[in-house]
Amino acid sequence: MGLSRGRFQRVLFAFAILVSGIVTAQAEKRVALLIGNGAYASGAQLLNPRNDVEALRGVLKAAGFDSIEAQTDLDRGSMVKALRSFEEKVQGSDIAVVFYSGHGIEFNGQNFLIPVDAKLVSDRDIEDETLSLDRVLRAIDGAAKLKLVLLDACRDNPFANTMKRSLTRGGASRGLARVDAAEANMLIAYAAAPGQLALDGDGRNSPFTSALVKHLLTPGLDIRLALGKIRDEVATTTGRRQIPFQTGSLGGDMIQLAPATPPRQPAGRRRSGRCSRPRCDPEPAGERGREAADDVQRDRRRLCHGPDRQVRGGG
Repeated sequence: MGLSRGRFQRVLFAFAILVSGIVTAQAEKRVALLIGNGAYASGAQLLNPRNDVEALRGVLKAAGFDSIEAQTDLDRGSMVKALRSFEEKVQGSDIAVVFYSGHGIEFNGQNFLIPVDAKLVSDRDIEDETLSLDRVLRAIDGAAKLKLVLLDACRDNPFANTMKRSLTRGGASRGLARVDAAEANMLIAYAAAPGQLALDGDGRNSPFTSALVKHLLTPGLDIRLALGKIRDEVATTTGRRQIPFQTGSLGGDMIQLAPATPPRQPAGRRRSGRCSRPRCDPEPAGERGREAADDVQRDRRRLCHGPDRQVRGGG
């Protein structure tokens, strides 16, 4: 005796919901590149970038990112190489994340990330010895749903007091400049507002990275709300000396770096160890009688173990 048509449809519907939830959580391809520069040869060294990279790598891994490249203390050539390699992985992805922790500099309205081998004797050296933010943005352009850049790089410029000014216009300034994200589905999150300095912090991680680790990968939380929580926490922990901000061009769809976790099954409805499939039918009400209960039990056995087998006597 097989499952009734109605029961079979309920079983099929429940299974379809379960599978669709799994597919939705796993369909998006998410990739990340994390760079932390702290061991500067010619400038003030930073203690936390290596720790920042490791902390963020941990939460990205826990969230199931498909690829996470984490590198520290890179010279310019290694930074370029890392970006080129990551650019290939971004192609065909849905979400691409670049995180940078280290020194950065704003010059003539453009932002540059400083490798550990930079000397920056003169302002003429900036374009040759650093990596422009524009180059980073080009590397993530292939992501379809979200292009996210996280910059914990608004620290004080260690080369400002020694770098010779040879150009007649412009110059290096405090913090990083605001660069609007012109590309669709792009967000740039800065550790501090334009003209502000980002603090390295007294603990293992900077205030910005500490807040990133806490809020960025919250399951089911839209990226815009996550960045808002990060902003609020950094502003509070630094006494508003540092207030993150972001620029972006996102549509109206909700975007989550980590999908919402499925609800836990109530303790009273747990599956037995013998059956790997979910229970598909509630216990029958008492008024349906012993015969109905026997039918339900037979149906469950068929779900778990297949049809009942007839045993024939040997001759």
